[in-house]
Amino acid sequence: MSLTRKHYPFSEFEPRWQQHWVSTQAFRATNPGDPDFRLGAKKYFVLDMFPYPSGDGLHVGHVEGYTATDILARYHRLLGDNVLHPMGWDAFGLPAEQYAIKTGQHPRITTQRNVDNFRTQLQSLGFSYDWSREISTTDPEYFRWTQWIFLQLYNAWVNPATNKAEPISSYTGMDPDSVRLAFVSDKPVNWCPELGTVLANEEVIDGKSEVGGFPIERRPMRQWMLRITAYTERLIADLEGLDWPESIKLLQRNWIGRSEGAEVRFALDGIPEDISVFTTRPDTLFGATYLVLAPEHPLVESLTSAPQQEGVATYKKACSSKSDLERTDLAKEKTGVFTGAYAINPVNGEKIPVWIADYVLTGYGTGAIMAVPAHDERDYDFAKAFGLQVTAVVAQRISDAKITMEIVVSGKPNPPWRAHQLNDESVWVWRHDRCFSGEGVAVNSEFLDGLPTLEAKLKMIAWLEEQGVGKGTITYKLRDWLFSRQRYWGEPFPIVWENGSHRPLSHEELPVEPPEMEDFKPTGTAEPPLSKAKEWVRYSETASRELNTMPQWAGSCWYYLRFCDPKNHDRFIGTEAEHYWMGSTGRPGGDTKKTPGGDHSHKTPGGVDLYVGGTEHAVLHLLYARFWHKVLFDLGHLTTPEPFQRLVNQGMILGDDGQKMSKSRGNVVNPDEVVAEYGADSLRLYEMFMGPLEHGKPWSTTGVEGVYRFLARVWRLAMAEDQEGNWILSDDLAEQKLTTAQRRILHATIKKVTHDIESLAFNTAISQMMICTNEFTNAKPRPIEAMRLFLPLLSPFAPHLVEELWSHLATKFAGFEGLASQSAWPSWNEDYLVVSEVSYALQVNGKVRGHLTVPIAAGKESVEKAALADASLASQLEGKVIKKIIVVPGRLVNIVAV
Repeated sequence: MSLTRKHYPFSEFEPRWQQHWVSTQAFRATNPGDPDFRLGAKKYFVLDMFPYPSGDGLHVGHVEGYTATDILARYHRLLGDNVLHPMGWDAFGLPAEQYAIKTGQHPRITTQRNVDNFRTQLQSLGFSYDWSREISTTDPEYFRWTQWIFLQLYNAWVNPATNKAEPISSYTGMDPDSVRLAFVSDKPVNWCPELGTVLANEEVIDGKSEVGGFPIERRPMRQWMLRITAYTERLIADLEGLDWPESIKLLQRNWIGRSEGAEVRFALDGIPEDISVFTTRPDTLFGATYLVLAPEHPLVESLTSAPQQEGVATYKKACSSKSDLERTDLAKEKTGVFTGAYAINPVNGEKIPVWIADYVLTGYGTGAIMAVPAHDERDYDFAKAFGLQVTAVVAQRISDAKITMEIVVSGKPNPPWRAHQLNDESVWVWRHDRCFSGEGVAVNSEFLDGLPTLEAKLKMIAWLEEQGVGKGTITYKLRDWLFSRQRYWGEPFPIVWENGSHRPLSHEELPVEPPEMEDFKPTGTAEPPLSKAKEWVRYSETASRELNTMPQWAGSCWYYLRFCDPKNHDRFIGTEAEHYWMGSTGRPGGDTKKTPGGDHSHKTPGGVDLYVGGTEHAVLHLLYARFWHKVLFDLGHLTTPEPFQRLVNQGMILGDDGQKMSKSRGNVVNPDEVVAEYGADSLRLYEMFMGPLEHGKPWSTTGVEGVYRFLARVWRLAMAEDQEGNWILSDDLAEQKLTTAQRRILHATIKKVTHDIESLAFNTAISQMMICTNEFTNAKPRPIEAMRLFLPLLSPFAPHLVEELWSHLATKFAGFEGLASQSAWPSWNEDYLVVSEVSYALQVNGKVRGHLTVPIAAGKESVEKAALADASLASQLEGKVIKKIIVVPGRLVNIVAV
């Protein structure tokens, strides 16, 4: 820390105000039914994405989003709104468990220490969270309701007739387990032997675990799954009504991956099985020259011929260590193995070879594809790598007449180009040594020849259905959610097993808490660590508990709802609290016309008014939360179908070297150090001043110093030092009437800062406040009315400084009663923004000698006369002859005299 004297005494008053805000619960939000609830006020629910309290604590990148939401929370309080601005902890997870494995320290101790550090750091930055609503996913009273929500999924199914979740009791089929939203499945998963747990695809990088960098392998295991695929259409359709960045909506649509096409059945030559494939281009079926199966496809073993078995087994083992992202990388070299089997193309009866290759995944479509190398880039690269046949069945239009003639009359034997002239005299060409993946017209396709792609698709689907070898269908890339983890530090499932069957626990038995253990190491087998707690596992003489735990995503799926009513012991969220804070119209009490489980097609999805976080959560967390919310909505527990109405992604704060902050690069900036040197307000203000919230920007300590000096100028608007170096109210302050120019700049600032906060343009709001401050820096006397209007504008950005100045001003002047953070937001008067006068600089022979204010409508002659009559120029012009007067409208008057 610098030993030099501070420009203003932030280190004295910032901790004092932080303590005052916390101890008095200055930012506590009240719920409907509370004695001090303000019934007539609007609600504003502003939320930060749930942080994981790591041992490293906060860095300045976290501070950016938190500052933005805090500005909005403080602004809306000054507007008189009921503001919900909570904070809590996504505290289950693998890092704490890994630390426990290394040190033997219980994850609960590690987690609590990290939480305490995070809370201290957040409070040191003056964030106006309602700490009375603080929650942690590791609190049994919290995960009791996480387990309860899981049971809602377990006891529900989606009725195809209504496309909504209903209690499983309404299912009339013979096998309810086959339709439950929470179900058990044996499927290949990412298994990490070193960590002893299954990993989600997003936790695997280049075939290794994200935590620790350990190798993973694909192996079939019994896992709990959530049937998120039952909500694919609604998850896509309901994006339309959300105020989210289009880039995030596109990421979600692409992740879900809706594709329309056809399912086609290929018989196998000499084998009494058939293979179903999904294709978005059924019009290219005549060009299918081979099939490719995922290495995990269930038919691979039975259709592989004896000579190929060793090669297929070796290839399958190699694929087991690759993640789905690696396998589908378009840039990677294509690999695969021939199975020795042949399929029959149903449209022409041709035998085509069956291969396995890692670029085909079991989770998309049927786990098998028909390869059309002439019209798919991946298939083309694969065909070229292995010398497989390429047959073009789609022609493209050629408009260049010269190229067309060269193609048609080339005279070469077996030229690669072929030409086809349609009735409209357009020339269409195709070739067998290139890949054309666009749309065109069908060729070499018998009954499809000459049809445009769209018509050819429809005709082929109709033909497949007539022949009984296929049908039109829709498929998705989105797979059901793998919901099991082989970990200790997570929510136990409220499930027991008896005689090979699972059953749910009753609501009265919740929460199911993890057993007390000292050994958290993996078992070395697929058995989870909980298997070591023998007494805990034994539920009864005949039943045992589920040994897997839920993933970290579980607690973060619904935390925003618990923030609305965190002390409710009877419900996961009270009816009135949910209706008010999650209401769809922003009016007090929400939209009274909506009923739980009602129509989900309305255009006002409601939910959190503003949700701010990084783009790294663009798909998984947001998609999972939307899924859970919709299930709870369908079952009548919620009144709106979407959780987050408005979403904003803050840009990344880079190191001063322009690179992502990381310990390895040595460019991480600790906010504690910045606060010690410049104060919390300076850090908050700088992070907002760096540039637009959504943009990435590099850190600059020089920039912090700049806003620090600005805050010092604001401080000196009201404060001065006495002879002993103590800060006292400035004698320049007075109940002085504002000049026209002062009033104009103040009201222009009120207007701009208001609009800029509403549009999240915090950097330009700060620029305007700097301009306004400059206007009053040298004003003597300094009108106290300027402080009454200006300080509330700065308060959301620099709350400590404003609160301190407010308290000093209250000792002498009226209008500063109570806390600045609980005052009122000023309004502007458009009449004061009308410019009726203009100021001219008065020069004599090019040097400024004074200033002149005249009506804005004054003409050149009037300006000249006023300048010559100005007393400040009399001494400069005495005894001189005026040769010329130059008037630059609205700027200056230069008098040339000798």
